[in-house]
Amino acid sequence: MSRYRPPRTAGTALITPEGEARMRAELHELWHVRRPQVTQSVSEAAAQGDRSENAEYTYGKKMLREIDSRVRFLTKRLESLKVVDERPSDLNKVYFGAWVTIEDEDGKESRYRIVGPDELDLKQNLISIDSPLARALIGKALDAEIRVMAPTGEQLVYVTTIDYP
Repeated sequence: MSRYRPPRTAGTALITPEGEARMRAELHELWHVRRPQVTQSVSEAAAQGDRSENAEYTYGKKMLREIDSRVRFLTKRLESLKVVDERPSDLNKVYFGAWVTIEDEDGKESRYRIVGPDELDLKQNLISIDSPLARALIGKALDAEIRVMAPTGEQLVYVTTIDYP
C-alpha cells in the first residue's frame, strides 16, 4: 500500500487583520523563542556523548523538525493570504469578517464571525468562510430566511443582526 496522500486544499486565501497578527505572532514565537531554546537543549544533549541512546537528543531533534515544519507552513501561508481589512460598501448584508447573529426555529440565538479557514475557532464563535453555514449566510440581508444543511438535517435560520468590527 502506498503512503501517498493527496495534498489538502488550503481553503479560501482570506484572513482578517486579527488572524494575520495571531499567525505572525506564532511564527515569531516559534522562530525567535522556541527554536533557539530547543537548539540549545539539543546541543547540550549532543555534548553528553553517545547520541544513539540519548533520549533528550532524539526528542530535541524531533521537536526541531516539528518547529521547522510549522515555520515553513506559516511562512508560505502568510505569503499567499489576502488580508481583508476594509468594511464592505453595504453594511446591511453579510460578507467576510462580519459578526452575524442568527436565530433558529426554536428561538435560540447564536452569534458567529465569518473568518478565513486559518482562524477557525468555535470556542470564540469564529467560523470558516468555507463552512456550509457561512456559505449560506454570505450575501444575505437582515431578516433573511436561510436553509442550511446541518449534520442533523436541514435547518432553517434567520439573520437578526449584522455587525462589522
